[in-house]
Amino acid sequence: MARKKILFVAEAVTLAHVGRPLALARMLSPLHYELHFACASGYEAFLPAGNMEYWPIRSISSAQFLAALAAGKPVYDVATLQTYVEDDRRLLEQLRPAAVIGDFRLSLAVSARLVGVPYIGLINAYWSPYIPQQYTVPSLALSRILPIALANALFRAGRPLAFALHSVPLNQLRRRFGLPALRYDLRSLYADADQVLYPDVAEMFAATNLPANHAYLGPVTWSPATPEPAWWHGLPQDLPLVYVTLGSSGQGELLPLILQALAELPLRLMVATAGQDMPDTIPENAYVARYLPGELAAQRAQLVICNGGSPSTQQALAAGVPVLGIAGNLDQYLNMQGVQAVGAGRCLRSDRLQARVLRESVTQMLVHPGLRAAALHMAQVFQQYDVAQRLLAALDRVGVRALGAR
Repeated sequence: MARKKILFVAEAVTLAHVGRPLALARMLSPLHYELHFACASGYEAFLPAGNMEYWPIRSISSAQFLAALAAGKPVYDVATLQTYVEDDRRLLEQLRPAAVIGDFRLSLAVSARLVGVPYIGLINAYWSPYIPQQYTVPSLALSRILPIALANALFRAGRPLAFALHSVPLNQLRRRFGLPALRYDLRSLYADADQVLYPDVAEMFAATNLPANHAYLGPVTWSPATPEPAWWHGLPQDLPLVYVTLGSSGQGELLPLILQALAELPLRLMVATAGQDMPDTIPENAYVARYLPGELAAQRAQLVICNGGSPSTQQALAAGVPVLGIAGNLDQYLNMQGVQAVGAGRCLRSDRLQARVLRESVTQMLVHPGLRAAALHMAQVFQQYDVAQRLLAALDRVGVRALGAR
């Protein structure tokens, strides 16, 4: 039987959106599937050699994406989305894959339908319209000038209108190509695919009235293949180890504050800058690299400090390690609500971060038995999800017969 052609498409605005489809592609055997991967240039070093063909496509820059989030503005205008559809269609028509799997490539909801290719969309469960949420005001001008309680109340009152405004460009795009508009709710547009997969677990984000074409995939963890730093194998084990990474969508300017705040505590810091510049001053108890093998670092740590996003928190919980999330954007707050709900972590605001509060939180979390027990329980929950088999089942549901995973 001929190999089935599968195209993975990543919207390369953060490393997470590249890493998740790469992790899923790694689960499909190249003996059974012809694998293709499309994303913006700059990420070729992360692609596995030999088993996958790379296709460059256009994406907005990470800086543009993060600036839009920080300002609370729609990430895309309709002109940008139309260029995405043109790129998508060109590639889909050239390859004619049996299915396309996209991570935050919102244009695929149009382009895949126009070409007639089954589309599987990846979204975090907390963005699903079927999962109830209590929204927290992210780091916006609103949160910086008002007391948080008042900012929260105003944000929650205005949130439906904001989600509607964010969905306008996507619905304009749909009408341009003859597709009906969806609800003016950003969550409905995120969840528009033939199959919608949540790279999360139901035990953290429980759904109500979930449609048949929505499914939990389980945690999708990924670390870039990167050389271990010179200090990796000689790291002293005499003090608690804390893994610090703010990720590619974190608040990199906070790293010096974090390092200095924790410099005098009896612990050692393993720090990944996620490709950003090294701090000017590195305390004696900190060991810093641009990238670290995140899954291994989490396994060695007693605590993970991150931006609260799902990639780093999943690495921590898979290792049974509590998480301190320093959240900035709405995605990170939504994810940390799930972590806190199962008792496996705590959350601090990036826009109100204080050295004293950070030190107190880290000191308390390192000795809190309940946090560790909850994280270990979530590690057991994660192990119950066979992500590869769930991916094969989703492919089967769109007519791609399951031929095997690695």
